[in-house]
Amino acid sequence: MDVVPSLNPDSPRVRFSAEMRRLREAAELSQAAVAARLGCTQTQVSRLEKATRTPSRSDAERLDLLFGTSGGGSFAQLHERIVSQPGNPPWFRNWAEEIEPTLLVLRSWDPLLVPGLLQTEAYARHIFSHGPRIKPDEVDERVEARMRRQRILDREDPPLLLMLVDEGVLQRRIGGAEVMHEQLGHLLEMTHRPDVFLQVVDPECVAGLAGAFMIAELPNGQPDVVSSDSPAQAYITTERDTVASIWHRYEALRIWAYPERISLQKIEEARRRWT
Repeated sequence: MDVVPSLNPDSPRVRFSAEMRRLREAAELSQAAVAARLGCTQTQVSRLEKATRTPSRSDAERLDLLFGTSGGGSFAQLHERIVSQPGNPPWFRNWAEEIEPTLLVLRSWDPLLVPGLLQTEAYARHIFSHGPRIKPDEVDERVEARMRRQRILDREDPPLLLMLVDEGVLQRRIGGAEVMHEQLGHLLEMTHRPDVFLQVVDPECVAGLAGAFMIAELPNGQPDVVSSDSPAQAYITTERDTVASIWHRYEALRIWAYPERISLQKIEEARRRWT
């Protein structure tokens, strides 16, 4: 995945890139020389040093051999932190730690569930607890990770959220009537904020049946990043044609979205039914 957002300087991926560049320059090696030792191209080394390429296990091990690094600062250990962040699946780590914290605008569509950034703890816990072969401590980690993600909404300059959900989401029982009543009440509370806009989409719309997605608008003229769901993992990319395709789908969905006032009425009506 070649994305170029303003990365979190404390993330292991950025630390990996900074340490790689520091040690290479200290050893007076060119990027081409390092590429030869890693068995890759100079462009790939450049992307590793810019944190726009996720390092492989082989990259980390060869860098440790090249620079004689070991212990807590080894490239192998940083690689492990990159791919195994507790609470978030490895494929989601770059989005949760490096895309969302820098967001200006997030546009999203979900045909099945309340968007993660607007979920209550009880709603999220029920979803995670029914995952296949999941352990109780894994449920706790994932719930905690989801709640941590929501902290971006409490920063001084929170992102603008433009979220579309299928009307069926309001009727889908997740955790029982009490959980649903609380969740829909939380949605209504969140829409009072000036930076959160939620619209309900007519259930006859078929444009979004291919699955959920998110479009991240980033600062400093950086390219939009999209994340689209599949049963196993999300596909995250800045590839121009894919981003354009997701944008077109988002606009097609907006045509079927109820105005905000009507959307809030539908959420309130559904909340009453879950009493």
